[in-house]
Amino acid sequence: MSTGPGADSAPVHKPTTDPRRGDRSKGTFSSLGIRNYRLFFTGAIVSNTGTWMARITQDWLVLSLTGSAAAVGITTALQFLPMLLFGLYGGVIADRLPKRRLLLVSQAALGLCGLTLAVLTLTGHVQVWHVYLIAFLLGMVTVVDNPTRQSFVSELVGPAQLRNAVSLNSANFQSARLVGPAVAGLMIASIGSGWAFLINGLSFLAPIGALLLMRTSELHKVERVPRGKGQLREGLRYVAGRPDLIWPIVLVGFIGTFGFNFPIWLTAFSEEIFHVGAGTYGFLNTLMAAGSLVGALLAARRGSTRLRMLVIAAGVFGVLEIAAALSPSFWLFALLLVPIGMIGLTVNISANSAVQMATDPAMRGRVMSLYMMVFAGGTPIGAPLLGWVTDTFGPRTGFATGGLVSLAAAAAIGLILARVGGLRLSMRWHHGHPSVHFVPQERRESLATAA
Repeated sequence: MSTGPGADSAPVHKPTTDPRRGDRSKGTFSSLGIRNYRLFFTGAIVSNTGTWMARITQDWLVLSLTGSAAAVGITTALQFLPMLLFGLYGGVIADRLPKRRLLLVSQAALGLCGLTLAVLTLTGHVQVWHVYLIAFLLGMVTVVDNPTRQSFVSELVGPAQLRNAVSLNSANFQSARLVGPAVAGLMIASIGSGWAFLINGLSFLAPIGALLLMRTSELHKVERVPRGKGQLREGLRYVAGRPDLIWPIVLVGFIGTFGFNFPIWLTAFSEEIFHVGAGTYGFLNTLMAAGSLVGALLAARRGSTRLRMLVIAAGVFGVLEIAAALSPSFWLFALLLVPIGMIGLTVNISANSAVQMATDPAMRGRVMSLYMMVFAGGTPIGAPLLGWVTDTFGPRTGFATGGLVSLAAAAAIGLILARVGGLRLSMRWHHGHPSVHFVPQERRESLATAA
């Protein structure tokens, strides 16, 4: 795959045929025809369900222990702080070591963290600092697990199926998000938080088993980067010289830091605005997950990834968040969570697949670690800040602030991409309705094709 200048380097993926496997590149679920990926997918849906149960339970537990939305923000920040501090080093490790073995270790460590929190909660000894500490330890493991898991997908399916597999991974995650919050809400209300944490810890046995059952001979081999000096700087220079990589990463950084603080906002709206319990809080998360799942499945059907779609989706995402923040009734607020989930997932998948498809395989671990560091690593900044805004000025102001920042970032970076790519803005009428397009003035730049 070309990574140099020219149209071929643009983050636009056209499925091709893998001669070893036949033409399986078409269809929403085409990647599941590959045995190793099917195992990976099956194990992930079990652990993802447990993870979502733990996330919802963790947020509710912290709110119950402290009564503060800011404390929920601190917990979220601690979980993502290691990604901000050490994320790039995780990418170097992912490029250097065998990814399957790394995942066996990291998945086991994540399960151990879940079991520890379960024991503390079930025995009645849990305190908020325990939750803070375990959240930080989870973040430390994720520093290596995230770029390894993201880049391992290409070894499972190859370049022809990469975009489809990335979309199905997101659909997997969001399917679990449909089940996890609802089950967690019922468990919290009926038998307590500790059992949800226990199920999460045990759920990691599924991906560990899937990794052990894989046929290593069927993996798409990627040459590992030998140990050497300057590999971190090499990755940063690589991204800095590629506008088709750096600007999508910057955009998702703003969205992730300020627009994806739903644990803070949904707990605050549940408690302070609509005065509902843990079961309804789980229901709100389920509605957002339903929208996210639809967005992921639609993305799996698309055959290309364009930066224009990313910018437009980010702007719509900001507008929807502002509308939800101003919603006067519970049911309007709940209804808006569905398109927020769908568009938010579109932003994530569009950026993720664009960056992966435009990156040299030998650099993919480092590039994806930078992507995840920017997307998730900004949470230690955004979560406490927006938690404070939510506590001080109210949940509506906090939610609207996240939407405004997301909208402003989409507008600013859309203009930058248009300028860098030699594009101009054009408004046309289509079937009686106006539509906005980026029209290339020069097609010699790869970014013009990407947009």
